[in-house]
Amino acid sequence: MIRHLGLRLAASTLTLGIVLAPAPGHAAAPAAAPVTQMAHISVVATGKGTPVILIPGLSSPRAVWDGIVPMLAKRHRVYVVQVNGFGGDAPGANLSPGILDGTVGDLHTLIANETIGGAAIVGHSLGGLVALMLARAHPADAGKLMIVDSLPFIGTLFAPGATVAMIEPRARAMRDAQMASYGKPADAAAAQAIADRLAARPASRAQVAAWAKAADPRVSGMAMYEDMTTDLRPAMKTIPTPITLVYPWSASGPTKAQADALYRAAYADAPHVTFVDIGDAAHFVMLDQPSSFAAAVATFLGDGAGRG
Repeated sequence: MIRHLGLRLAASTLTLGIVLAPAPGHAAAPAAAPVTQMAHISVVATGKGTPVILIPGLSSPRAVWDGIVPMLAKRHRVYVVQVNGFGGDAPGANLSPGILDGTVGDLHTLIANETIGGAAIVGHSLGGLVALMLARAHPADAGKLMIVDSLPFIGTLFAPGATVAMIEPRARAMRDAQMASYGKPADAAAAQAIADRLAARPASRAQVAAWAKAADPRVSGMAMYEDMTTDLRPAMKTIPTPITLVYPWSASGPTKAQADALYRAAYADAPHVTFVDIGDAAHFVMLDQPSSFAAAVATFLGDGAGRG
């Protein structure tokens, strides 16, 4: 049963944007928050204090973190990442393979330039995988990680014994289909159906669908392929960085018991993991349960109840 629920989640998450065309133009950051533009990402920094880096997931803009940034900025210097090609931004270097490695490289450069080694890092979905990759490649960069509904190898959702070689043909076909949708009219019904499986509340679903429409499917397709063909399971035991894993569950599935089993098995080899489950939520847990998610982030950062 867990495998079937996981397969549904994987299919929804990894096809996000397949039927969508990018919105024209460029998403502007608030005037008071200058953008640091890099080859694979852009970053907006706000607030003062100990550093926190927020990394969104596939096809998601930095706005996915809007519910917690004002709270965090009261005590922290908050670096809000956006992958080039998402949020209506130009794709930059992300029209070529190597999006995930390039994003890790840009984050390492950012951390060095800002002298914020040991920062707390929060990553959702694809952003969670990137956070794990950064901790593996540059252990001093990340002081602690919050991984939000992400797995070391998403291929296990398709089959428990999956390998990259088994998943790659499917990943390639999904990538090619998504990239081929660039410039074509959006299928609003299909977009809504996907968003309905990734978020639990109507307002959350509307946001997810709109964000997917603004993402460049050429970037989404390539990033999705790299996500599906990246297997960090062998490396998990070597990542000493403390991990807080946040994952959702709901009555419609996966249930709490099913989610507990899935995520605890996936992170069994990590040396230091704290599991935090949030109920009545789907993949975009920060949209479905903003108060519970904000409290989890505040606890992760040692900020108490997160009321400032």
